[in-house]
Amino acid sequence: MPQISQLAATYSSQIFWMMVIFGAVFFLVGRGMAPKVIETMESRDQKIAADLAAAEAARRDAEAQDDAWKAAAAQQRGEAQSLIAAAKADAAKAAEVRLGAAGAEVEARVAEAEARIAAAREGALAEIETVAADAAADIAARVAGLTVAGDAARAAVKDVLHG
Repeated sequence: MPQISQLAATYSSQIFWMMVIFGAVFFLVGRGMAPKVIETMESRDQKIAADLAAAEAARRDAEAQDDAWKAAAAQQRGEAQSLIAAAKADAAKAAEVRLGAAGAEVEARVAEAEARIAAAREGALAEIETVAADAAADIAARVAGLTVAGDAARAAVKDVLHG
């Protein structure tokens, strides 16, 4: 076989060219492209680390602002509650004053009405005494045939009614 006999003559030449090409690829990739790739990866890692640090700082800042906002909201809520309590107290005092004035007015009206009732009662009693005295004098005149003076009849009726 002639191919086998040529193998020994071309084998060394193939190994030489394989070493030359391998060396060229090694220097081209290993010395040219690999450092650039490594440098790009390192710059990306640094950028990612810087971005993470900036994000963490922004998160801490946001938390600090949130805490400040919550504290301000709590303070405003407390002030609002104290204003509401003061308004309720003022309203209660005003209502108490109005109730006191209304109560005094009602008491005055009741006293006035009681005075009118007492006057009406006195007038009614006086009229009842007069009517009773006239009726007693008239009954005494009709039944017994006696004539009774008006003052005496009134005195007798008054004695019976009040005594």
